[in-house]
Amino acid sequence: MTRPNVVMILTDDHAAHAIGAYGSVVNSTPRIDEIGSAGRRLDRCYATNSLCSPSRASILTGTYSHVNGVTTLDTPLDASQPTFVTQLRAAGYRTAVVGKWHMGHGEGHDPQGFDYWDVLIEQGEYHDPTFLSASGLRTEPGYATDVITDLALGWLDTLEGDDPWCLLIWHKAPHRPWEPDDAHAGMYSDPIPVPATFTDDYATRSSSARRAAMRIAEHLTVEDLKVDPPAGLSYDELALWKYQRYMEDYLRCVASVDDNVGRVVDRLRERGEYDDTLLMYSSDQGFFLGDHGWFDKRFMYEESIRMPLLLSYPRALPPGGAHGGIVTNVDLARTILEAAGVEPHPRMQGRSFWPDLVGDDGGAPADGGTLAGEVRPSRDGFYYRYWEHDDGFHKAPAHYGYRDERYKLIYFYNDGLGLAGTGAFTYPGEWELYDTERDPDELHNVADDPAYAEVRARLEVALWDAQAAVGDEPHPGQPVPAGRGDDIAGRPS
Repeated sequence: MTRPNVVMILTDDHAAHAIGAYGSVVNSTPRIDEIGSAGRRLDRCYATNSLCSPSRASILTGTYSHVNGVTTLDTPLDASQPTFVTQLRAAGYRTAVVGKWHMGHGEGHDPQGFDYWDVLIEQGEYHDPTFLSASGLRTEPGYATDVITDLALGWLDTLEGDDPWCLLIWHKAPHRPWEPDDAHAGMYSDPIPVPATFTDDYATRSSSARRAAMRIAEHLTVEDLKVDPPAGLSYDELALWKYQRYMEDYLRCVASVDDNVGRVVDRLRERGEYDDTLLMYSSDQGFFLGDHGWFDKRFMYEESIRMPLLLSYPRALPPGGAHGGIVTNVDLARTILEAAGVEPHPRMQGRSFWPDLVGDDGGAPADGGTLAGEVRPSRDGFYYRYWEHDDGFHKAPAHYGYRDERYKLIYFYNDGLGLAGTGAFTYPGEWELYDTERDPDELHNVADDPAYAEVRARLEVALWDAQAAVGDEPHPGQPVPAGRGDDIAGRPS
């Protein structure tokens, strides 16, 4: 079989629940949906650290944040690390990245392992963005989402011969401050539905969660909204007014992304390469769209960690609807490489879920063989860690946790600096536990409910073991689960 071309379209902060294929009630995304219709929609794809730079680093390297070194927005990527792109390139692929890199600072953040790269500086601008390439800095006139697509397709049109290629199209949109283009400026002017959890009072959450500064009513700024709120509004009225303004611009940015996804799909078809291309659409994490009264991400709650992931590869993967197995951003590198028939780097963590897709029956998780032929079970759950603590803006506290098919356990360790081993405790550690089957909106923390004592004990052990399995260490303040002893060095792996 011909080795597939690879296209990864990655957006920034695009929540799955603002995509039609995932049941959005606030917008439509027909061109993004088209990818899933031709292949698979993954319903349980999760970020292992819900923050832009760390997630991008995990996607590229196939490793967790503590391994690749990008734990926060201020820890740049050592771009010499092996990635799925360097593995593809070594196997004869031509490689390119265009758009938002965001894993370094200033002009010293050059991507490596690409034949061609042309990237925004840090967050980049929506209008007339500045790009950095091997030739230096320049300003490109136009709207960033259109320009990124233009440049990416322009590189594609330069290719000659039959060697496969890998193209990363990484958009800025729909990242804050949500500046739409003129073509979509009039959309979503009618009232946008408000999430059922919009007025969440955080009654059962830990004090750690309640300290976060990401409430729509209080923390969206005039820069975000582009206009001053009307005078004389009550708190509740102000929250609703800000929500509508925020969502109008957010969804308008998404609409431009959707159009440009369509341009990529259409060009692949024009070139006769659509059937032989592994085409993926995803975002670096989820986002709160008024859920629980919040915007932004960071927390281990579902809206924040759930990544959209739709993919197609018609030559090898017939349409199959939804896939319900748990996968993570760390799994993407191995999955892409297995689909391409290329060996992963031994350093890569995670598991390839490619056999789950080609061998499933309607999306049920299945065992599968790797390139080496061994049988590999589906993922039972995954380990999450958010490393920043009180970044000065959003004030989301550092925490980690474990999520399986039904339950989610979170430990806010509340270290003063958000770094293990400093001993600077500001608040005592706090636990949250959610039964996502009975409480899908995660409104009822049952960590101290006697009815869930056995579940919590089991998940504390699962969390402890999952940390060890990926080579991470618990915070010194975390209690040791019963039966696991207190010798960190002797933890199972």
